[in-house]
Amino acid sequence: MIVLVRCQGKGTIKVTVRPVNSSFPLDCVDGEVVTTYNQLALRGVEKKGTVSVQAPSGVRWSMTIGRGEPASLHDSGDPVSP
Repeated sequence: MIVLVRCQGKGTIKVTVRPVNSSFPLDCVDGEVVTTYNQLALRGVEKKGTVSVQAPSGVRWSMTIGRGEPASLHDSGDPVSP
């Protein structure tokens, strides 16, 4: 699963991915578009879920989410290197 987020405006947004309970902050800047790209190779991303964003009212944001075949994982849950 990939989660790409862009934001503009002063403040920090928080992106949360459920059901895998993963979240990350993104510091946004006034007058500049900031982008972050996260690829999640965790157990559970193949299940139904939601991605939510908490942002100050002065911050504009957009998000792109992609999901394909589940990544290969070791028994530990870590991604398998090609």
